[in-house]
Amino acid sequence: MPDSRFPLPDSLDQQAQHLYETGQYQEAILLLEQMISNYTESGDIIGQINCLVNLALVYQTLGDLDQAKQTLSQSFSQLSQLDNTTERQQLQAQILEVQGQVYLSLGQGEKALSTWQQTSAIYQDIGDLTRFTESQIYQVQALRVLGLYNQATKTLTEIQETLQNQPDSSLKSTALQYLGDVLRRVGKFKDSQAILQQSLAIAENLPDQTLIAENLLSLGDTARLKGETEDAFDFYQRVVEESPLPHLKIQGQLNQLSVLIAKQEWSEARALLPAIDYTLTKLSPIQTAINARIKLSKTLLKSKNTQLKTPNSLATYLADAIKLARNLGDKRAEAEAIGNLGTLYENQSRLDEAQDLTEKALLIAQEIQAPDLAYQWQWQLGRILNLKEDKKGARAAYSQSVQTLKYIRSDLVAISSDIQFGFRERVEPVYRELVGLLLEPNASQENLKQARDVIESLQLAELDNFFRDACLDAKPVNIDEIDPKAAIFYTIILPDRLEVIVTLPGQPLRQITTNLPQPEIEHQLASVIRNITSPWRALRKENLQTIHDWLIGPIEAELANSNIRTLVFIPDGALRNIPMSVLYDGERYSIEKYSIAVAPSLQLIDSQANVRQNVSVLSAGVAEVRPHRPNLGALPGVKVELENINAEVPSLILLNESFTESNFNTEVNTSAYEVVHLATHGEFSSVAEETFLLTWDEEINLNELNTLISADQKQKNPIELLVLSACRTAPGDSRAALGLAGVAVRSGARSTLASLWSVDDVATTELMTRFYQRLAKGNFTKAEALRQAQQQLLQSEQFNHPLYWSAFILLGNWL
Repeated sequence: MPDSRFPLPDSLDQQAQHLYETGQYQEAILLLEQMISNYTESGDIIGQINCLVNLALVYQTLGDLDQAKQTLSQSFSQLSQLDNTTERQQLQAQILEVQGQVYLSLGQGEKALSTWQQTSAIYQDIGDLTRFTESQIYQVQALRVLGLYNQATKTLTEIQETLQNQPDSSLKSTALQYLGDVLRRVGKFKDSQAILQQSLAIAENLPDQTLIAENLLSLGDTARLKGETEDAFDFYQRVVEESPLPHLKIQGQLNQLSVLIAKQEWSEARALLPAIDYTLTKLSPIQTAINARIKLSKTLLKSKNTQLKTPNSLATYLADAIKLARNLGDKRAEAEAIGNLGTLYENQSRLDEAQDLTEKALLIAQEIQAPDLAYQWQWQLGRILNLKEDKKGARAAYSQSVQTLKYIRSDLVAISSDIQFGFRERVEPVYRELVGLLLEPNASQENLKQARDVIESLQLAELDNFFRDACLDAKPVNIDEIDPKAAIFYTIILPDRLEVIVTLPGQPLRQITTNLPQPEIEHQLASVIRNITSPWRALRKENLQTIHDWLIGPIEAELANSNIRTLVFIPDGALRNIPMSVLYDGERYSIEKYSIAVAPSLQLIDSQANVRQNVSVLSAGVAEVRPHRPNLGALPGVKVELENINAEVPSLILLNESFTESNFNTEVNTSAYEVVHLATHGEFSSVAEETFLLTWDEEINLNELNTLISADQKQKNPIELLVLSACRTAPGDSRAALGLAGVAVRSGARSTLASLWSVDDVATTELMTRFYQRLAKGNFTKAEALRQAQQQLLQSEQFNHPLYWSAFILLGNWL
């Protein structure tokens, strides 16, 4: 946080400031109470208010929030006795600043934000630029807690510009550090590192020991997420060696322990524990001391290595944390410590005790309205009840946990950004384990419906986590209303099986189960991908038939009886990497029988059928190697591809040097196009920051693509189709197809046609020409136009291998 309200121009105040900064809180309280008494006797209202504000700040730091609120209330009543002068406005702003901190400590982010917005308005009104900037930094703290990272980045960038030409100060360093932290949270690791290095340099010049340590901790966290583990460890080591403050030293030590455990360097981790225990004894009995014990216990619990610490030692850390939390009246910390003690007992199979503790932790979390804790204890309760064979109770607890996760969708990004306990460990399993419980053999229709809804929620949560932003607008849809000739296949890969739920219009849901361990399923899928992308290998159609039998085989007859024309897949995990057009029934590929589409989530589909008349295309491409991405080869077929499209439908072509980001932006904003076709290199990655499209002069990342295409003022309707004809999923990234789903939902287009891997130039030109021939006629759905174009390539001698025709998939609205 920015500087506290200390100091005031008085030697006693300087003493109080020193006591506060060195963690001697009880002594600071006694001194401030004495000063308030002195000011009361002398009738100095301003002196009283200043001391009351600082006293409230000490109570807030201690976690005694009731006492802090009471003290602030006293300061407001004293304030009402003063005339409305600039000095009174300054005092009001100071009270509000601490009140915002109290709200934030209570987990009330919205209240904290609106309080600090009032503070900013006051400082702006009286022309105090430094304090105005400081209050904006407070607002960023609230925005971060609320998961509003885009807004936080915008505010911090404005602050950075304001401070740019001002002398170095702790305020400037703090603003940069916050910006670096927010950039890390949204996955912009390189930018985060650069900004934090600037902030550290300022802190070292001042020098400010606290800021130096906080920047080193932030740099360590960013390095760790970049995979630079050694650098991260060194940053944490500097904090341990250089920081004189135990509450910062302990953070460095705990982060080092976490790194060592992640690398399974057990002897080094064991050697670090006595130093951690020693630092714990030096911490003042405040929130930092509680949080350190909880974090240590969680880190050790996660390692599941009892040679590091016995379960009894962990129980002692948590019991100490519970006692400290109760002494301070810190309900949140109490709920967290009790819940983690429940986790410890769950791991030891002491299930009755685990259940009792978990229910207590959940009750407190619900009382203090802390849903980010509540969902964890609901999940834990579900696991425990499942172990106790209480399936009904387990399903109920899991269902409550998923409901809570939906409620806190915007905060999920903040939860998932924790380095140690990310989305895949703390959020995703809740959904998967609930689906596993619901989909017993011959599951009821009610359970199948709930499982389908949970799979939809998981898909949304995965995309939110990918974007680091809960920005997607989800709407429930009924398949019968979209397309009465389409079947929807919901897939989910569980640890011990593959489950498929099939929705046929106007019929009960169908369940298809394949009992195989997850590694075996993923191995089979990976071998199919290798096979269909390697034309020199013999095509093993029996593998394609195996996957067909997992997904479609058991209901093939029902598809025929229901006159199904289109199959829509909502794929999970490694299934996202497979083009479903390539599934083989022993005689024919699925594309020879059905149109095929993929949906990241049915709730994200703009489901209206659009009547196409006079299709107009904005096409753009880069055919040459560009210096900013020299590893991406030339695409000599791009010119022919764009000319061929123009021969079928009227197009404006931006080729090579005319395809700059600004030209593209201007064109998309001044004319209305139904189709945007980009024939340029691009890569989809499981990391949003590394998903890009190449233009002549730079790269367009996901957010920019959304801004470019969605900001079009001329577009009365959304763009009907975005075509990305020369892209691929990042090699070696098993979750890269998530990036493709991300492009599909973020671009603002109703449908996206893209390739999963790089395809031969001539084959791409051939396929695109045939696709647009059908699209231009207006009597084909997009999925059917693609099917017929792929089928023509399949029937040709030159391009009949799946490498050439199956790479292209249609995402989103298939009509």
